[in-house]
Amino acid sequence: QVQLVESGGGLVQAGGSLRLSCAASGGTLSNYAMGWFRQAPGKEREFVTAIRRNGGGTTYYADSVKGRFTISRDNAKNTVSLQMNMLKPEDTAVYYCVTRGWALGYYSDWTAGGMDSWGKGTLVTVSS
Repeated sequence: QVQLVESGGGLVQAGGSLRLSCAASGGTLSNYAMGWFRQAPGKEREFVTAIRRNGGGTTYYADSVKGRFTISRDNAKNTVSLQMNMLKPEDTAVYYCVTRGWALGYYSDWTAGGMDSWGKGTLVTVSS
């Protein structure tokens, strides 16, 4: 099973930007649709965004991040990234990189219980 390691989290002021990265070992990310989830203190994990194996075509975004966050991948480097702009205090959470198997599937497929692999997460804190 592929191991995922997130990086790039930190403390940022509201309106600022951060770029998260997810690196893989023990497997090839080009075999997987990839995504990001997040979990805020006291809340359940929630879907953020997802991308196809080849990075092209449809991508999915939660309404709360649409227009502010961008997912991308570099299969040659075995990495997936999440560019987060115009950050808000409500974006404060631990962000997790995930795999979901071969196909992107439907938006409704991207539930916390339906993911194959999870990283350990990276904390993003947005101050007001």
